[in-house]
This record gives sequence, C-alpha cells and structure tokens, in this order.
Amino acid sequence: MRSALNRAARAARSVRWYVRELTDESGYDRYVAHVRAHRPDADVPSRREFERMRTDRQDADPRQGFRCC
Repeated sequence: MRSALNRAARAARSVRWYVRELTDESGYDRYVAHVRAHRPDADVPSRREFERMRTDRQDADPRQGFRCC
C-alpha cells in the first residue's frame, strides 16, 4: 500500500514539473535564481512585475512568440 502511494506521489510530482515547464510557469523561479546568483544586490521584481516585463518583451518582438490576441 505504501509503495503504491509513493509511486502515485512521485507521478503527481512528475506531472506537476512537466506542466510547469511546458507552460513556463517555472520561468520566474529560474529568473529569481539567476538574478540572485549574478547580481545579489539587485532588486528582484515581484512575480506580477516579471510577468508584465515578459509580456511587454513578447509584444515588442514578434519573433519572441506567437500571440494572436
């Protein structure tokens, strides 16, 4: 029984990781780690500010990603 629960939990973690990578939900986490590693004294933007910067960057450069709306 315990083995089955462990396998189910592991599968759920794997699915969560996959979905976060697929949707780039983990992009903010990677960005924060990069900023803290390379510029420890820099201010880290909030998640909302980060998403706004990313959206603005995509809108400014059509090669960055396709967005129809």
